[in-house]
Amino acid sequence: MDNTEILSILHKFGERVPQNSRLVLVGGGALALLGSPRLTIDIDFIGDDIHLVPLHKTLMQIAKELRIHVEPVPLDRFLPLPRGSEGRIIRIGQYGNLEIFVADPYSIALSKLDRGLDTDFDDIVFLVQKNYVDMDEFERMVRDALPHARKYDFDPNIIEHLQELRNRLQ
Repeated sequence: MDNTEILSILHKFGERVPQNSRLVLVGGGALALLGSPRLTIDIDFIGDDIHLVPLHKTLMQIAKELRIHVEPVPLDRFLPLPRGSEGRIIRIGQYGNLEIFVADPYSIALSKLDRGLDTDFDDIVFLVQKNYVDMDEFERMVRDALPHARKYDFDPNIIEHLQELRNRLQ
């Protein structure tokens, strides 16, 4: 899916969800809304993947009908969110009854650095090049997260991924 397809899906969601619904996107879908040219196969949003709230149940049902993949991602269970992350979410717009936001770019970058796939590095490079993420600030956030690695499903060898990112940015 590209940006246009994602926007079309968000409009369809907005037609069927209750008024004043709010969704915070992460992953490739979120980056597409920020202008990334990379295609994505799904739409990930911040939410509990075990105990779905009614809005998320509705979205999952609509997605099933549309034959698209959406997934709640409990980001705060996977990694220590950087301080101030709530204040850095980016409002994308209103789609019917659904207001869409993109999660804190630093949190997205941290999750992608943790996973460390080639496409993840490409996504972080996009965030840095488009000034959504300042590299010096991001490196500080990575170092702040390290002491908490064992509490989360977080790779304690993330410093190696950070070096790979630096190499790709040169």
